[in-house]
Amino acid sequence: MKPSPTPVPHYRWNELPQEPLRGTISRRVVTGERMMIAHVYLKKNDDVPRHSHENEQITYVLEGALHFWFGEDGAQELTVRAGEVIVIPSFLPHRALALEDTLDVDVFCPPRQDWLAGTDAYLRR
Repeated sequence: MKPSPTPVPHYRWNELPQEPLRGTISRRVVTGERMMIAHVYLKKNDDVPRHSHENEQITYVLEGALHFWFGEDGAQELTVRAGEVIVIPSFLPHRALALEDTLDVDVFCPPRQDWLAGTDAYLRR
């Protein structure tokens, strides 16, 4: 006899709590054992300060546009618009500015422990 399967978690974005952050940035997060996905909501001119983390990050812009600066000196710049995806390697410093109201999907591996613990000071008010 097969063991009963583990229940599969099921979420609806609009039913998840929306966590307010700096400026008018907010997010909703779903986490698994080895990865995390988040909806990040930004209004035009919201700024995500330069930071880095051990987690590999995939950012998919669903609506709007984000301008990124990469590296210690911010020398590499890139604008990511709706329908576009970037992969940010582990430990690469990066900053983002919302060029318009934006919804992006961020996927992290492993999950961002600083987000889960609330110790992500760079994003806090």
